[in-house]
Amino acid sequence: MGHQNTMNTNNIDTFRIQLEQGKYWPVALLETMANWSIPSEECFGRQFVYLIQGEAFDWLALAERLVLSCEDLIPSDDRENLLFEGVLPHDFDREQFKDLLGIDKYRAYLNYYYGIVVEEALHLAVELDLNKRFISNGHQYSRDFTNEIFRRIYTMDYVELLMKFRQITEKPFTNEMHISEVKEFTYWLFKYRIMNSDKAKTASDTKKGLEQLMIMKAPTPTDSEDSDFVQIFAMQSERRNQRA
Repeated sequence: MGHQNTMNTNNIDTFRIQLEQGKYWPVALLETMANWSIPSEECFGRQFVYLIQGEAFDWLALAERLVLSCEDLIPSDDRENLLFEGVLPHDFDREQFKDLLGIDKYRAYLNYYYGIVVEEALHLAVELDLNKRFISNGHQYSRDFTNEIFRRIYTMDYVELLMKFRQITEKPFTNEMHISEVKEFTYWLFKYRIMNSDKAKTASDTKKGLEQLMIMKAPTPTDSEDSDFVQIFAMQSERRNQRA
């Protein structure tokens, strides 16, 4: 770990030097990410988790950590758009993203996007459907639809799935969840859905999550990223089936 810390300190120093020399900051940022090796760390008084379950790369968490280290060298509007909206400048060629990030982190980035961002959007889409139906039936106020959401997507209640998740991951049974555990649980739910749903329902639910992101005007994958994920997911599924 000490060697990794030293390497990543050097990465931050290199990132700063590149910015001072005028390198376009999104390019320098992604190149720094490609060389980053620590999955999590305590920094700026908080815990940053970059790699979830060893598979899903939270690039925005690492982006925040790197930007905070060099915020004086990045335009304020660009910083805010990245940290609050999750978007890079419009003049950045998104097709460079894959090459700059490197294949391993790019695959892990797609795992995070589809396994956490899209999965959370799917939850919201189902909740909105349930709430709309609830109000159309004459109810004046909304209520908690958590169990209905989970039964519709995963055919099990929230608590049942949370207990299963904590048993499998050997996590303590507590009433509170840190944001990193919420993300880990969401990613686990994504994999559970993939393994326990037929292909048609899997595709339909994923499409529903993506459509919800479009409604929210949230960043969505490019056509090439979508195609890459389909190929990567197919290979991962084949490996899981072989192990089973």
